[in-house]
Amino acid sequence: MDLMYEKPILAEDGSSPKSSSSGRKLVDELQPIDKEAERKLMLKLDLHVMPMISLLYMLAFVDRINIGNARIQGLEKDLGMKGSDYNIALFVFFIPYILFEVPSNIILRKIAPSTWLSFIMLCWGIVTTCMGLTQSYAGLIVCRFLLGFFEAGFVPGCIYLISMYYKRYELQWRVNLFFCASILSGAFGGLLAYALAKMAGIGGYNGWRWIFIIEGIVTVLVACIAKIFVVDWPETSKFLNDNERELLLSRLRDDVAEARMDRLDKKAVRRVFGDWKIYVGTIMYFGVVNTGYSGSFFTPTILQQLGWTAVRAQVYSIPIYITSAVITLVTAFCTDRLRHRYAFTIIGICVASIGYAILLAQHTVPVGARYMAVYFITVGGYITQPVTLAWLSNTMGGHYKRSISSAMQIGLGNCGGIVASNIYINTQAPNYPVGFGVSLGLLWLCAIACTVFLVGLHLENKKRDRGERDDRYALPKEELENLGDGHPRFRYGY
Repeated sequence: MDLMYEKPILAEDGSSPKSSSSGRKLVDELQPIDKEAERKLMLKLDLHVMPMISLLYMLAFVDRINIGNARIQGLEKDLGMKGSDYNIALFVFFIPYILFEVPSNIILRKIAPSTWLSFIMLCWGIVTTCMGLTQSYAGLIVCRFLLGFFEAGFVPGCIYLISMYYKRYELQWRVNLFFCASILSGAFGGLLAYALAKMAGIGGYNGWRWIFIIEGIVTVLVACIAKIFVVDWPETSKFLNDNERELLLSRLRDDVAEARMDRLDKKAVRRVFGDWKIYVGTIMYFGVVNTGYSGSFFTPTILQQLGWTAVRAQVYSIPIYITSAVITLVTAFCTDRLRHRYAFTIIGICVASIGYAILLAQHTVPVGARYMAVYFITVGGYITQPVTLAWLSNTMGGHYKRSISSAMQIGLGNCGGIVASNIYINTQAPNYPVGFGVSLGLLWLCAIACTVFLVGLHLENKKRDRGERDDRYALPKEELENLGDGHPRFRYGY
């Protein structure tokens, strides 16, 4: 179902009407938009907004998950790790990652995105390089903590930035393009790790060290030029001329109507942090992101435990991620074209559930079936995960509300990464009953949250259709104009 907004209606005296069913049916005539100019603008946006931040996300995800590839190249042996040490190294990343996402997005609202995003990228690139130089497990833990701190603001910041350039049903395609960067990083991260591992012995360093060192140096070099290519907010972006900027802002105004929140006063803060949708959206993301992280951290290990060598495990993980990227883009096209979100979240969950069911019974199935199960899990997770992000963003109105909601959803939702870090217990390898069972359960927690989200949005739309939120027209003008999606003319989509 589409998100719909009724345009501003003026009473005879020029003021906004308080409420009337007939008044709500009137719609102001919109100025026609030059379709050719709009087409050229969209192409220009896609060429300037998406490529650089997608490249940065690919590097960010490689830096985050390369520890999985380093593990099977001798990381644990060289640093004297044993027992649950690897899980702790994964876990510690998420503590600062979760805590600093909301503050980072608030900072981003005040600073040019090109400055902030390139700065934090430079910092995490340096940290990644240091991970290859550390001589102790304690050093690895410190580096993982700092990596989480500096990466915290990147993904929510990019989702926020993308959402400020595109209309609601142009957003899913762009979000999925952005996510494809992380998916492909899983593919080429394994290929790159395979190549870098061949450097073992150079400089007296084992292969896993070169994985961190080279990938960290590449991140630092890209960060040094990112400031030039990352776009700023639409109002200040230098790649737009005045006519293009006005057309863009006009499209966005038409899309959101009165659903604005451009001041973060006390009442706005209460509206943001008291909005049930943000918390349900966070549970949606929490339930599915565990699957994403489980695949990234443990796919090489799982494949190696099928009896394959480390090299073969890394190479065989590549087609899994390429397939996932293709299906993710197909999903984006369909969900935007159909203007519907809910069904696609459930489809992805069902697909991934098949994979987990196979792995939970893996002692009764051949190796080929277990390999196929990893396909199901990865593909299903990446069908659902980006849809949950775009869906929540679609229901948020206003600069500040989108900023905080995306940070809260991704930040708190990434507790799923903490879960993924601790449920794959070494002593249970290769069956991992706890890991696969918990991941399957969390997927269906996501399904329940998506269903609650759907029902809640439907009921709220009905209330607004009946005029049960029209009392908000009586609010002071400055408050009425800062309600975000709380404005009575806003309609939710699902």
